[in-house]
Amino acid sequence: MDIVISSPEHAFELKGKSLGNSQWLRITQEDVNQFARLTGDSQWIHVDPERAAAGPFGACVAHGQFTLSLAGGRFFHELVRTTAKSGINYGLDRVRFPAPVRVGRQVRAEALVQDAGRLGESGVQLYVRITVEVEGEERPACVADFIARYEF
Repeated sequence: MDIVISSPEHAFELKGKSLGNSQWLRITQEDVNQFARLTGDSQWIHVDPERAAAGPFGACVAHGQFTLSLAGGRFFHELVRTTAKSGINYGLDRVRFPAPVRVGRQVRAEALVQDAGRLGESGVQLYVRITVEVEGEERPACVADFIARYEF
């Protein structure tokens, strides 16, 4: 899909509609290691392939917060496109991590416009659910409800 939100009214029309799926992204051990270094979360389940192979998931897994960062960064910006003069991340309402992302797997996201509310004369508060799926898995890795504000 190639939807670009062009006005608050356009955002209102998109309530309940999907903005499409992102491109697939392969999660590498180096990605996970870099995230661990930056955040100080170097738990073995993320950064020790030998130990993780014998662990509950059979491999290293990405941090839930890493998956959430992809949802709110790369995937959000790929899928939620606007012609707004400005936009800000206003926060999150709910986040869940139903399934792990094993290193080496691919992930992608879908964006669903849940709601939109007017802010002043030319603004909109947009509620978008980003669902991150893992290739070959039934359950999503992350489901997060983002709130963004745009001024057109």
